[in-house]
Amino acid sequence: MTAVLTAFLCETCGTQFEPSAAPPAACPICQDERQYVGWKGQRWATSADLAGRYRNRIEEDCRLLGLGMTPSFAIDQRALVLPTATKRVLWECTSLVTPEAVAAVTAEGPIDLIAISHPHFYTAMVEWSEALGGTPILLHAADRRWVGRGSDRIWFWEGERMELDPGLRLIRVGGHFEGSTALHWQDARRPDGALFPGDALQVVSDRRHVTFMYSYPNYIPLHPDAVRALQAAVADCAFEDVFGYTWGRNIIGGGRAAVDRSFDRYLAAIGASAAA
Repeated sequence: MTAVLTAFLCETCGTQFEPSAAPPAACPICQDERQYVGWKGQRWATSADLAGRYRNRIEEDCRLLGLGMTPSFAIDQRALVLPTATKRVLWECTSLVTPEAVAAVTAEGPIDLIAISHPHFYTAMVEWSEALGGTPILLHAADRRWVGRGSDRIWFWEGERMELDPGLRLIRVGGHFEGSTALHWQDARRPDGALFPGDALQVVSDRRHVTFMYSYPNYIPLHPDAVRALQAAVADCAFEDVFGYTWGRNIIGGGRAAVDRSFDRYLAAIGASAAA
């Protein structure tokens, strides 16, 4: 009798793993010091489990279509649909894939590519790609080892930048993960520019600053050298808006100035100078 294979998802970080007859022994992403194993121990779910306990949260976040889960699940990030001048991009992913969610993100046209900032948000990216008709997934090659479920739809890019189209680029900013990626969008659809940095630059609660951490849940600060490298990576990017990792965690207007202030504030707070 052939064993039934299931693509199990970690309940703490939301990552989906290769189909198997039994849950994996552990989630390597949660065992890493940047994340944590849930207080009740390692727990697993299936896509059917999630569909029975959660529903999609589909609504606008600062005039962009957002997609999340309710009640909140795992890290509670939300994905965004970016309708650029030439492409429709799904930025980040979630763990729950449903026909309703697919219909929402494709209502204005097909998704041309999926891009994800870092391994904590890989979630059900392969399932999303398949549901969208085989959409390519762009990940930085430096984070290849953290992929839980592989696919020939995953394209690993290398280097410091990947130009997707005029006015649309991926930037390796590093810091939180070696391959942590931001997306910069500035074209006719977004003339003032917007930055989507995942949580490499995390918009804080006052929504007037960003901050930088090696581990957010375990409160491990980012080394000043990594912060300076991050600062250099986005130095030539013009943007007025910064879209954070979850609902409402955005800086709308004055984003470039807010980010610049935040670099100075962070380095001063840890007793480091702006120059190495």
